[in-house]
Amino acid sequence: MITVENLSLQYGSQVLFSHVDLQFTRGNCYGIIGANGAGKSTFLKILSGEIESTSGHVSIDPKCRMSVLKQNQNMYDELSVLDTVILGNPRLYACGKEKDAIYEKPDFSDEDGLRAAELEEEFAELGGWEAESDASRLLQGLGIDTSLHQSRMSELDPRLKVKVLLAQALFGNPDIVLLDEPTNNLDLASVVWLEDYLLDYEGTVLVVSHDRYFLNTVCTHIVDIDYGKIKMYVGNYDFWFESSQLMQRLIKDQNKKAEQKIAELQSFIQRFSANKSKSRQATSRRKLLEKITVEEMPASSRRYPWVGFKAEREPGKDRLFVTDVSKTVDGVKVLDHVSFIMGREDKISIIGASEIAVTTLFQLLAGELEPDEGTIKWGVSTTQAYFPKDNSSYFDACEYDLMDWMRQFSEDKRESYLRTFLGRMLFAGDDVYKPVKVLSGGEKVRCMLSKMMLSGANVLMFDQPTNHLDLESIAALNNGMSAFPYNILFSSHDHQLTQTVANRIIDIRPDGTIIDRRCSYDDYMHLNEAHENRE
Repeated sequence: MITVENLSLQYGSQVLFSHVDLQFTRGNCYGIIGANGAGKSTFLKILSGEIESTSGHVSIDPKCRMSVLKQNQNMYDELSVLDTVILGNPRLYACGKEKDAIYEKPDFSDEDGLRAAELEEEFAELGGWEAESDASRLLQGLGIDTSLHQSRMSELDPRLKVKVLLAQALFGNPDIVLLDEPTNNLDLASVVWLEDYLLDYEGTVLVVSHDRYFLNTVCTHIVDIDYGKIKMYVGNYDFWFESSQLMQRLIKDQNKKAEQKIAELQSFIQRFSANKSKSRQATSRRKLLEKITVEEMPASSRRYPWVGFKAEREPGKDRLFVTDVSKTVDGVKVLDHVSFIMGREDKISIIGASEIAVTTLFQLLAGELEPDEGTIKWGVSTTQAYFPKDNSSYFDACEYDLMDWMRQFSEDKRESYLRTFLGRMLFAGDDVYKPVKVLSGGEKVRCMLSKMMLSGANVLMFDQPTNHLDLESIAALNNGMSAFPYNILFSSHDHQLTQTVANRIIDIRPDGTIIDRRCSYDDYMHLNEAHENRE
């Protein structure tokens, strides 16, 4: 469906990628991966025709309709939710609007009648009569209630706008779908729905995502942008990761053997080149030496931070007691008599349909809010470190550079120590003197994680820590959380992190009550599914 030939993209002296030759075919889902700045989103924009490549070309079957997930949440604010979704097929939308406009004319002519008949035929062929029901089905699948379908987009919460734009990209069974970070800001239930949808989808999908579980579930191929090249691998993300690691090890082993052989030959040549009886052998080995090559391993654009949490002291027996806690936010009771006790071994994932309810619980536990009813009591030997979902207050009005920002949270104020610490979090050279208010979203997250690591706390709380992080940073955080020996309470849209870290699930229901289960996330989802099937 899409053929890419000799594609290159260069900005000034920087080459993002060059000599790219790929084919994307029907029935496959291609995961686009690479470090931040490698060119993942740019590559999708070239395929969609939004930007032009430096050289080469992209060929797309002219019979195919391509749909792209829009990133501007406010571009459809004047339209209804339903119309925004139907606009995913622009020709269908335009056909319907023109047809309706003709029928509304007070001076309906014979020419208007002929045109209306043409439009009616085209409208029917494009599936126009099923358009509203199809759009509604997509919206409901993503958790948007029918009561909102006729609302203006400007009235919607930004998190719902993301879902509407995703429904728009999927509307009308396009032949090709380009999705840039479709799982960002989606709740876990919507991600599962999207996974199921794409598994049944018969067209061609290209998706950029930092969600490892999502890539493993939906992808038939991985397209890796690295070393200034774009290479395609058959299989999902885990298969690509294992294959790429194996290839790196093989190259290293081959190079090690080649280097040993070169050293042996060079030693022989030096010892016997002046010996007439051995000169022919020395000459032979010199020719062999010229044929041995050490394969140069290009430096990857991927960078892996180091995330590790070390508690200054072990917490005692009593950890956390939450008793009959209720809280109302903007007139809605988001927590209703919530009670639970955190045990010694607990790593708790807080989930729920309402992110406001989840964040409110974290703010209560962190002491940022007071409950309307009930009590929250921490064990006297516990110390808490908190990662808030919104970290803007730590940076936006701050005049510090990164070095001074970190210094305020560190007992060791030496620049050499802070430089070592910041280097682990991928801040090197003059980066440590950047004003913190200009840091990117991912850089701010790494700063907040650094602050938590410096705290020495024995209880960690994270509210959506993977937002803005790339795959490498998410993997590092995942490893750090898994290795921490004491209590963690967290929320995350990253399925793999939730599954591998949590041993207890607290699910905040729409009525503000909770379901509390000591099990893995996957086991909890299976229990939920079985319960729904029984009902």
